[in-house]
Amino acid sequence: MPILADFHLHSHNSGDSEASMEQMVLRGIELGLDTMCFTEHMDYDFPDSEDGPGSIFLLQTDPYLYELASLKEKYRDRIKLLFGVELGLQPECMRQNAVFAKSYEFDFIIGSSHICHRKDPYYPAFYEGRTEEEAYREYFESVLENIRKFSNYDVYGHLDYVVRYGPNKDADYSYAKYADLLDSILEALIEKGKGLELNTGGLRSGLRDVNPCAEVLKRYRELGGEILTVGSDSHSDSHISFEFEKACELLKECGFRYYTVFEKRSPEFRRL
Repeated sequence: MPILADFHLHSHNSGDSEASMEQMVLRGIELGLDTMCFTEHMDYDFPDSEDGPGSIFLLQTDPYLYELASLKEKYRDRIKLLFGVELGLQPECMRQNAVFAKSYEFDFIIGSSHICHRKDPYYPAFYEGRTEEEAYREYFESVLENIRKFSNYDVYGHLDYVVRYGPNKDADYSYAKYADLLDSILEALIEKGKGLELNTGGLRSGLRDVNPCAEVLKRYRELGGEILTVGSDSHSDSHISFEFEKACELLKECGFRYYTVFEKRSPEFRRL
């Protein structure tokens, strides 16, 4: 397996997972990974829902770091474990996110858009009363706003995350349909020296493609983008490095020759 580093992982330290961190580490070793970066959720001002309070996405960082440090020492001769976070970006949370990002010595920070203008695209209400295209466009507009207003992250996660939950998912979705917004997003990332994530989690949600789709990845490379991490977005030990073989071939088809890992917020490029 050419890609030996999974840079998007959630354990029980994230509000939407019950996975044992140690079991995830053992599974990663079994799969032949040499690096795993846990990226537990931190989402300020996440809205409450029928499934529970939004506060479940407020990371208890000290216990997480303590557990990770213990496992890092225990398995130091078998795998490298890194300290990451997936930071939920919203304009009204920029100050909190800025303070939090500087409060710990993270190896890696994913910036993600889980909430769009205080609404959660996970739920059908986000799409009601308008077309799917209108909903997707609002989401991409909010992503662009986040990128322009906040900079303390390393890559943008699952850029077209919204298509996982739309009424037709990605059946009617393409780069070309939203090229005006997607190009602006990619150009802003490149201008700021930020990377992009190839996230295989969407394939588990019934999508035809990874997040973002291959057309977006190819366009990012055409525009000069080089920083690209690969993550399974796994919330259990059963999905670690999910479809990484496919991801590797896809990246090569899109013009990439390297993927990226981070340690102490510094990128390292590995040949595919």
